[in-house]
Amino acid sequence: MKKGIIVVSFGTSYEEARKLCIESIETRIREKYKDFLVLRAFTSQMVINKLKKRDNYRVYNPREALEKMKEAGIKEIYIQPLLILPGYEYEKILKQTEEFLKDNEDYSIKIGKPLLYDEDYAKIVEALCFPAIKANEAIVLMGHGTDHKADISYGRLERVFRENGYENIYVATVEGRVTLENIVPVLKDKKIERVILRPFMLVAGYHVINDMASEEEGSWKSILEREGFNVEAILKGLGELEGIQNIYLEHLEKIID
Repeated sequence: MKKGIIVVSFGTSYEEARKLCIESIETRIREKYKDFLVLRAFTSQMVINKLKKRDNYRVYNPREALEKMKEAGIKEIYIQPLLILPGYEYEKILKQTEEFLKDNEDYSIKIGKPLLYDEDYAKIVEALCFPAIKANEAIVLMGHGTDHKADISYGRLERVFRENGYENIYVATVEGRVTLENIVPVLKDKKIERVILRPFMLVAGYHVINDMASEEEGSWKSILEREGFNVEAILKGLGELEGIQNIYLEHLEKIID
């Protein structure tokens, strides 16, 4: 085995979400690249530490995964992030790879792109396969958001939805520039009565279960219901969707080819 692939996500401590949204993609990669060593890595050291302490379950960070490749004698390595944005977590992968290469100059390492990257916006809209909705209905996607400049990617995605005829699909974030607070007045102005909440995150983990869909006072579902909307929450991470998986595999294929 002379080549290796490291599949890197932010990570999750929810086992079911991990299996549905991360392992599903890893399985497809292993099936396609049978002669490669495929390793998993998380960028979140907090999630890694939690899994180790709570479940005695070991996951590498990107640098550790590179060291495991080195132990296996593999010098040709491809890293495919299962990230949404080219933000801080992506930069973390780049930095840890750069640090590894300083001590291992004879290694060949290529890094694939995250989901929201250049020409893939239209592919994402197509992959989501949203059904037609009525004039008084809206779909609100929950993104994580960030104070990184890459946060503008969510707005670009919403514009591509408009270009493809989806007038009532909105993208809001938990921690980004556009939040649910910005979306509610728009929904009211358009006389929206029913809102479908969906995650725009790789996994349906903590933010989706608690911040989006729970009955807690501060959840998006509860906020929208208090504003008078009829709300349905769909707990399905992007990693479960075959069309989204295909985009990640295309990104990996590009760097391998």
